[in-house]
Amino acid sequence: MVRRSGNISVNSIKDVESAIVSLDEELSLLEAYPREELEKIIKDVGFGCTLCGRCCTKEYNDHVFLLTKDCRRAKEKYPDRIVPAPYFEICDNLGRFYVSGYALKVKDNGDCAFLSKDRRCEIYDERFDICRIYPYMLHREADEYGNVDWRQIAGLNDHGEYNTEISDEDCRKTAEMTVAYEKDFLIQERDFYKRVLKHFGENGLKPVRKLYDEKMRAFARGESVKVFVYNGDDFDERTVAAGDYTLTD
Repeated sequence: MVRRSGNISVNSIKDVESAIVSLDEELSLLEAYPREELEKIIKDVGFGCTLCGRCCTKEYNDHVFLLTKDCRRAKEKYPDRIVPAPYFEICDNLGRFYVSGYALKVKDNGDCAFLSKDRRCEIYDERFDICRIYPYMLHREADEYGNVDWRQIAGLNDHGEYNTEISDEDCRKTAEMTVAYEKDFLIQERDFYKRVLKHFGENGLKPVRKLYDEKMRAFARGESVKVFVYNGDDFDERTVAAGDYTLTD
C-alpha cells in the first residue's frame, strides 16, 4: 500500500513549483478519467479477498501512507503507531527534511503494525482509506519500458482470488471510493508543496540536494534527523531516527 510520496526529485524552488503544476495536471486527468472504465475493470478482474494478509506484509508492500483525515484519527487513537512517511521529499539548507504526511510503523519483520499474529487486521472495522480500496488504484505511472499510463490494480495475481461475481452497484461504489482516495492524495501532495513554497519564501530557505543525500546517509546510519511533516494545514516538527519506524512492544 505504498503511495507515491518522495518520487519527485527536488533540487530547487523551481522544482517545487513544477511539482505543483504536475500535480494539478494529474488532478485534471483524474477528473476526466471515465468512471465507467474503472467500474468495468473492477468487474472484469473480480477480485475477492481471501484474508491471506499478504497485502499487509513487507513482502508485498512498503509502507502505508495516511491521508490527512486518517492521520488525525490515528494521532488521537494510535499516536505510538504513526511516524513521518519515509522517503522525505525535500531537505532545506539547514539540513531539515520535509514530507507530505505520516505513515504507519511496521513490526520487526516489516508487517503492518496492525497485523496480528494470526494475520488479521486488528482495526479492520475502522481501517484507513488506502486499506479499504486496496488493491484498486487509479494513477499514472511508467511501465517497465518508460511508457506512462493509468494503473488500476496492485498485486495482480499475487494474492486474493479472481473472477468473483461483483454487482454493478458494488463496482460503482468501489470506483467512487478509489477515485475519491486518489483525488484526496493528489490534493494533499499538491498542498504540501504549496505550503513548502510559502514556508521557504517566508524563512529564506532553499532546497539543497547535496545536503539531502548527506543527511539521508546519516539517517541510514542511525542518526536522528528533524522532519517537518505536513498535517493538512501546517507542519509538525518531529525528530526521528531509522529505529523509530519499527514498532516496539
